[in-house]
Amino acid sequence: MPKILIIDDEQSIRNTLKEILEYEKFEVGEAKNGEEGLKMLTKEKFDAVLCDIKMPKMDGIEVLEKAMEQGIDTQFIMISAHGTIETAVDATKKGAYDFIQKPPDLNRLLVTLRNALDKSTLVNETKVLKKKISKSFDIVGESEAISQVKETIEKVAPTEARVLITGENGTGKELVARWLHEKSNRAKGPMVEVNCAAIPSELIESELFGHEKGSFTSAIKQRIGKFEQANGGTLFLDEIGDMSLSAQAKVLRALQENKITRVGGDKEIKVNVRVVAATNKDLKTAIEENKFREDLYHRLSVILIKVPALRDRKEDIPLLVERFLVDIAAEYGSKPKAISDKALELLQKHDWTGNIRELRNVVERLIIMSGTEITTDDVIRNADIKQE
Repeated sequence: MPKILIIDDEQSIRNTLKEILEYEKFEVGEAKNGEEGLKMLTKEKFDAVLCDIKMPKMDGIEVLEKAMEQGIDTQFIMISAHGTIETAVDATKKGAYDFIQKPPDLNRLLVTLRNALDKSTLVNETKVLKKKISKSFDIVGESEAISQVKETIEKVAPTEARVLITGENGTGKELVARWLHEKSNRAKGPMVEVNCAAIPSELIESELFGHEKGSFTSAIKQRIGKFEQANGGTLFLDEIGDMSLSAQAKVLRALQENKITRVGGDKEIKVNVRVVAATNKDLKTAIEENKFREDLYHRLSVILIKVPALRDRKEDIPLLVERFLVDIAAEYGSKPKAISDKALELLQKHDWTGNIRELRNVVERLIIMSGTEITTDDVIRNADIKQE
C-alpha cells in the first residue's frame, strides 16, 4: 500500500485529501506545518508528498529544498491556492514532480499522484540495479598487491589524469577502468569501451572517430565514433597495443587538441573525453620495434597502474572463490555451494595462467559438476589440477 504524506497548515484540506486518498487505498500521514513534515520525512519512508506552498515557519519550497539537500528522494507534488506559472516552474526546477492548484481537481490529483508513484518505483529499481551492477564490478581481494591498485584508483579517479593499465589477460584491467570512471567526476557521463584488438585495422579509425556518408564504399550513412559517444565521460581503449600506427597518430592529435575529425570529413569536432587505456603488451618493447608511438605512450601513461597476476596474489583466491560461488549461484537461481578447506587449498596452490577469468570458469564448472559440497576429488577431476 503506497504511503502518502500530506503537509498543509489547513486542517480542512488535510481532512479532505486524507479521506480521498484512504478511499483510494493509500496509507496517509499528516503534518500541520513544514517543520513537522520534514521531521516525518527524515524518520519514515513515504512514496510521495502532497505539500502546500504557503505555510508559516517553513514554506513548501523550503521543505522541498531541505529534503533534496538531505537526499530524500520522495516525489513532491506541490499544491497552492496562490500559484502562478512562475511558482510552478520554480518548484519543478527545485525538484518537485508537479504542481497543482487549490482546490485540486480530484481526477488530475489522482493521475498525477499515480504517475509520481510510478516514477518513484523506477527511481528505486534503478538504484537497486546500480547497486547490483557496482557489486558485479567489485575488485575482490585484500592482498598488498591489489590493495595498492585500489589505493591508486582512489587517488587518481577524481582527477582528469590519463591512465594506462597494464597486466596479463584475465587479471581484471577492465574492472580498474570501470572503477576509475565510477569514482570520477565524470561518473554521470558515459563510459564507452573500445576493444582495439577486436576491430580490423582498416575499420578502427571509423570506430573511434566516426565517418561521413560516402567516405568509403560501405559508408551508406553517417556514423558517430566512440570519441563523440564518450563526450563528457570516459573512453576506455582496451588492448591499445594492437592499434595501427595511423590510428595512433589520430588518437594522439585528439588528446593534444581535444578535437577529432570524422573519416571523410573536414569539420573539426570538439570532444571532452578522459581516456583510460589498457594493454597486455610491453609497450616499451613495441616502441623499440616501431610498432607503437613513443609520444602517444607518454600522453597515455600520466599514471601507470599494473594489475597483478593471480599467481602474485594467491592469498586472494579464497575470497574470489567465495564471491564466485555466490554470484554464479545467483545467476543460476540456486543456493551457493560449499567448498571444503582442502579443495580451497588445492585451488590456491595452482598458478592460474588464465588469471581471474580462468578461476571463475573453473568455479562455474565445479558448481555444475559437483554435489552439495565441492571436494578435492571434484577439483582434481574437473579442474585439471593435480594434488601434490
